[in-house]
Amino acid sequence: MTRAVTRQSLCAVIPAAGHGTRLGGTVPKVMLEIAGGVTVWHLLYRRLRPWVDHVHVIVSPEGEIPFRRLMDIDMETGEIEHGTVSVSVQEQPTGMGDAIFGAAGHWQSYDGILVVWGDQANLSSATVGEVVRVHSQVSARPVLTVPLVPMPDPYVEYDLESGELRRVRMSREGDRCRPGGLSDVGVFCLSTSSGGLRQSWERYLAEAVPGAVTGEINFLPFLPYLVGVHGWETRVVPVADPTEARGINTRDDLEFARQVFQQCAD
Repeated sequence: MTRAVTRQSLCAVIPAAGHGTRLGGTVPKVMLEIAGGVTVWHLLYRRLRPWVDHVHVIVSPEGEIPFRRLMDIDMETGEIEHGTVSVSVQEQPTGMGDAIFGAAGHWQSYDGILVVWGDQANLSSATVGEVVRVHSQVSARPVLTVPLVPMPDPYVEYDLESGELRRVRMSREGDRCRPGGLSDVGVFCLSTSSGGLRQSWERYLAEAVPGAVTGEINFLPFLPYLVGVHGWETRVVPVADPTEARGINTRDDLEFARQVFQQCAD
């Protein structure tokens, strides 16, 4: 039986406070130019805006002024709509979770948030649209919706059991990810549950174990915590193209994103 779909208000949340040190650049990764003045930010906005009510971007203290200047230009040229974007600052680089929940005042009035990493230049609007459609189907429980794609050598791997998310393996923390395992594309849709999401994060912080390598409280293990401890429903959106999973972390990644953009333009 097909589930009913309800119109939910959604805020896209883009943590973009990273410095991109491996790229050797001086601007935030979200402001990297892909081609002809088009930046990663422009690509993300174009692909998110048809599906969400608002976009909130979290930048570093050093990135705030350059990003706000770019936004001013975008509004003057009509690249972005007035009132559809807001910005906040993560004062210290203490992880994605801290960035997302530190900005809760900007998104907690919406029915859900669509978290998108700030370097996902290869993300397609079609994937975003399908995630929003699947997430909007009626449920009696809070919902986690995540698009996943099989990868030959995943950097992050998602373990599912009977359709529910049970564990996230992370190479950066010393976990062994299995060849052919399911990886994310840097997109996560979560119900806000009338404030319950932020409260769940605070409870998670009280008992979470820091990563074995980084010593950080990572955001990704919070997802199976929501499912296993708080009874959230898992919804998976299959993605066929592994290109969408490739963020921009190195010069090779940046050149790859530029080639993909050029091919689409052609």
